[in-house]
Amino acid sequence: MKHAFLILAHHEFDLLRTLISCLDDARNDIYLHIDAKVPAIPVLKTEKASLHIIAQRTDIRWGDCSMIEAEYALFEKAASQGPYAYYHLLSGVDLPIKSQDDIHGFFDANAGREFIGYSETNPDELSRRMQLWHIFPRHFSRRRNLYSLPRSLCLRAQLLLGMRRNRDIVFKKGSQWFSVTEKFARYLLENKEWAMRTFPHTFVPDESLAQTLCWNSPFRDHLYSTASDAEGCMRAIGWKDGHLEDWTREDSESLAASPAMFARKFNSSDPEFIERIVQMVKQ
Repeated sequence: MKHAFLILAHHEFDLLRTLISCLDDARNDIYLHIDAKVPAIPVLKTEKASLHIIAQRTDIRWGDCSMIEAEYALFEKAASQGPYAYYHLLSGVDLPIKSQDDIHGFFDANAGREFIGYSETNPDELSRRMQLWHIFPRHFSRRRNLYSLPRSLCLRAQLLLGMRRNRDIVFKKGSQWFSVTEKFARYLLENKEWAMRTFPHTFVPDESLAQTLCWNSPFRDHLYSTASDAEGCMRAIGWKDGHLEDWTREDSESLAASPAMFARKFNSSDPEFIERIVQMVKQ
């Protein structure tokens, strides 16, 4: 059975072309969502895999529920063409670090497992993210802006008053990027109405959607690993001193030795390094 690769992209289109070329295999179908803020869809093509570009594009904002909306658009399109052995959600700046033979062999050997990463999270932080109302969600920013003060005051008022919502839900958190079976993909879609009712006005809900749904369902028994976020989703993630950084040529050996199937994230500033990764997965 084929695999579906679902990609969310908004920039670095040369790198996106590289990603697509690495996935261009007759055993794969590729589904691509390009952020609505991008004025023109770049020219993209495949030779062996079918490529589907989502027509109705979402204006994705960091930390906002719009990210979930775009994910659902990808899953809906892919599921309409399925079934698939696995659905892999990737960023446009991710790359595989194993060959297609290795990737398909690994998932065949672990058929039925769900590859969803879980991270250890302070309960108070998770409650703050998921159980308080976050106003102006389309204007979240890592830097202070016009909306920072009213948002902060609103959160403080809720904390002082002991206000909480979604009290009956056990929330979990981990990497947004995951690989799941046909059954879980269908379960994700069946719960779209619940998700779109639960996650608006939360903070970074894309890191809790799959984790929460899986943890509170029988699919929890089929998780590949909960030892670490990266192992759970089989992705090498460039966390360094608490910050997500791009992989560089200094990381070549560690990426080559990694048991992960995919890595995030890269940039196109060092074409020689990117070509080294491509040759590694196509050898």
